[in-house]
Amino acid sequence: MSTQTEDTRQIGWQTLPWSEVAIGKRPKPWLGMVIALIAAVVLLASGIWSRVKDRNTLDAETAQSALTAVSVVSPKQTAPADEIVLPGNVQPFITSPIYARTNGYLKKWYFDIGAHVKQGQLLALIETPEVDQQLQQARSNLLTAQANLELASITKTRYQGLLKSNAVSQQDVDNAVGTFNANRAIVEADKAAVEQYSALVSFEKVYAPFDGVITARNTDIGDLINSGSAGGVKTDLFHVSQPGTLRVYVNVPEEYSQGIKNGMTADLSLTEFPGQKFQGKLVRTADSINLTTRTLLIEIDVANPKGTLLTGSYAEVHLAVPTQASTFLLPVNTLIFRADGLRVGVVKDGKVALTQVTPGHDFGNVIEIVSGLKANDQVIINPPDSIISGQGVQIVQASLPGDIK
Repeated sequence: MSTQTEDTRQIGWQTLPWSEVAIGKRPKPWLGMVIALIAAVVLLASGIWSRVKDRNTLDAETAQSALTAVSVVSPKQTAPADEIVLPGNVQPFITSPIYARTNGYLKKWYFDIGAHVKQGQLLALIETPEVDQQLQQARSNLLTAQANLELASITKTRYQGLLKSNAVSQQDVDNAVGTFNANRAIVEADKAAVEQYSALVSFEKVYAPFDGVITARNTDIGDLINSGSAGGVKTDLFHVSQPGTLRVYVNVPEEYSQGIKNGMTADLSLTEFPGQKFQGKLVRTADSINLTTRTLLIEIDVANPKGTLLTGSYAEVHLAVPTQASTFLLPVNTLIFRADGLRVGVVKDGKVALTQVTPGHDFGNVIEIVSGLKANDQVIINPPDSIISGQGVQIVQASLPGDIK
């Protein structure tokens, strides 16, 4: 027999306070059923919600996997440029091919390639027997014409004296005067012929037109020399260059043309002189943009007193040309070439936007973009040819601006 306190009493399987037993309260059997039902409903709802959530997640993953996977890069913003590097062609200040002015055979040449010559120095001698004979004939014709002129002068003077005594007619005097004038014209013509052939004979000697270096010798002793006067191909005997001052021609892109001013300094670097720079001065520009290349042709003069730099060399020209605004650098494999212009694919809100851009200087693996981009744009690398605006994509790899080399 169980022991009970005065405050509780055992009823069935429950122990109730003595006060509840005293006032006649009884336990409610349906309360447990309600609690069990609520628990079952909660479990059922939790299972349904879990399945719906899993289904939504699966649908989202399926849709995501169906998107085109792309890698993107952010453009690297550059400060307003204060130096550009452009290719330049090094040329002599003066260069000239030396042609023959008379026909004949090369009798002798005196200088070969690499020789330094002075202005007026004899370079070669041409043998012209035909011209020599023509000069001799012209001189003989001149002597004959001068003799005839002297005789006509005497006759004219005599007839004019006889006319005063009416010993001859006026017609005879006029004939004598006409003969004198005709012979005088013949003498002048023969003098011109002698001068012409004398000049041709003087062309037998080929002289240097200025101080310079022989860069080419295109003939040898015994070669037939053609002046081109008869329609044939002219004989190019020598090439002479003056390398004391060099002209460096550079094509500047249009976007930098407004910063080009006469008097600017430029530095030249050549592969054969690593780590060394040669300073030049911008002396003139074409003052016109080339319609084909959209560039401005400029000339830079570089002093070369010792002949250190060779004409015809390739040089990189460093110009301090400030631009109006900053630009961006992009890898060249981000560019999309379309019929309506150059484009890049920019990812915005998971979709592609084909954006038109304006290229600047091409640095090889990267290219300068002067307009059309923003600093926070995500540009697609190696975009497929079939890509279109509005197409959904999935970014699988992104590069930072500093990753562009």
